[in-house]
Amino acid sequence: MLDKVRKYAPMAISVFAATVFLDSLRYKFTNHPKTQEIFGRLDGWADSLGVPGLFGHTGLFSQYTIGTAELFASSLLLIGLLPRFTRLNAVGAAIGLAVMTGAVSFHLFTPLGIDPNHDGGGLFAAACTIWVSSIVLLIIRRKELLGLLGDLRRAFVPEAAPRAAMQSAPMKQARA
Repeated sequence: MLDKVRKYAPMAISVFAATVFLDSLRYKFTNHPKTQEIFGRLDGWADSLGVPGLFGHTGLFSQYTIGTAELFASSLLLIGLLPRFTRLNAVGAAIGLAVMTGAVSFHLFTPLGIDPNHDGGGLFAAACTIWVSSIVLLIIRRKELLGLLGDLRRAFVPEAAPRAAMQSAPMKQARA
């Protein structure tokens, strides 16, 4: 039983999170009035802090930027279900966690509030659910994530040559 849970839980979590992300894109990429209200309220808050346009249509955290991150996360979550690409599943979960950390934070710590759409907090509940799901998926995929980080480190950080090899090299040159 536990083996089946270990096998199918990452699949279920990935499909669930990807479905929620993909469903939200129809609101973000079509300028839906609810999306305009949310990002407009956030942009007004950012303007009061001296950062006008931060959440506007061309802002750093616009609905298009967030939607694109959600599209990448959902794509990697689904592609990562293929056995050869499980590391991408972990990357999708990490992107999802980053996006949902922002969403939960903005609901809690800005004038946006928990119920900006007057839907009983459904949007906030979805953000919290995907946030927790992303954490669980990262825990499940921790070996893949650590392997990826190790590969990136080896690719970008040169290893120092062993001291013995460095000391013997000048001696060999001096003898020749």
